[in-house]
Amino acid sequence: MKRRTFLKLATAATAVLATPYVHARSNKFAGITLRVNGFGGAWDEALMKSVAAPLDEKYGLKVQFIAANQSADVVKLIANKDNPPYDLFQADSALMVELLRAGIIQEIGTTDVPKVRRILPNFREYDGYGVPFSVYTVVPVYNSKYIKQPLTSYSDIARADLQGRVVIPAPTFDAGNLYFLGLAEENGGSVSDMEPAYKILEAAKQNIVALAQTSVAEIQMFQNEEVYAGIFFDGRAYELRSKDTPIETVVPAKGFYSVSTYMNVVKSMGHPEAVHAFAEQLLSDEGMLGLPRAIRYGVTTDVKLPEEIRKDLLLDSPERNALKKKVDWKRWIAGRSARLERVNKIVRT
Repeated sequence: MKRRTFLKLATAATAVLATPYVHARSNKFAGITLRVNGFGGAWDEALMKSVAAPLDEKYGLKVQFIAANQSADVVKLIANKDNPPYDLFQADSALMVELLRAGIIQEIGTTDVPKVRRILPNFREYDGYGVPFSVYTVVPVYNSKYIKQPLTSYSDIARADLQGRVVIPAPTFDAGNLYFLGLAEENGGSVSDMEPAYKILEAAKQNIVALAQTSVAEIQMFQNEEVYAGIFFDGRAYELRSKDTPIETVVPAKGFYSVSTYMNVVKSMGHPEAVHAFAEQLLSDEGMLGLPRAIRYGVTTDVKLPEEIRKDLLLDSPERNALKKKVDWKRWIAGRSARLERVNKIVRT
């Protein structure tokens, strides 16, 4: 029943009793505005629609998304931790390490946010810290118009038939370059032994046209048919398909690597009850389906996926979720400089 219809019926039936109750409930957080770092574009718009708007409707709570660069926002938050510029902070899996090291976020439990119980196993990577609410995956992709033998693994970027037709993300982004971990582990290596990955990169060097600095640049290369295969994000592959570029997403048999986006409660923020209401709405069915509807990023709870969304998601079932490999983010980040140096040396030579 719509809220407006409910109010009419309640007023007609028990005007004296119902009106104060509804008024108090609808203005529970009136006058409060939560500040959240934003990513801009369709992302922020989806969260405004599925999380912020319902909170405003239910409680009079306002939410302001402040779009900027995520890494710069972390620096800003750390520099102002006694007077934080945000009440809630969105951070990808890799940046969670930095937030925890700085001690600027607090735990979120089921006492304050009961729907935390709905988060799927293995999706909450930092114990009680942060609420994972969206997930994207770094996978091999290819254009089925030109590639007739499907790719089946990360290591297939070294196939001889792909000479001069491969693009991969630049190795500067901790989450985006997880494919190097895939190259290593598919060939007997690990986060502590990346040599097998570098051997595959050496073998693939003649195939690689570019190390894309941004997702937009990689999208353009696929759309312009400058490249036919590579490594990309599953949501971006869907975006290409929605624009009539026949990009297929590969599910490597040995598993794939995903990045969760967490919503964090910032220490020293001034509205704990309102912040917990935000997290509860975020993990509701309505909140959880906002981003998948808009950009087909995966979910982190037991929400039932409508078929029109499910068919476009990589993580669409318990079986697929089981293929999501665990990442030791602390070790992965610790190896960043060594990876960059080695990859640059291979590419330059």
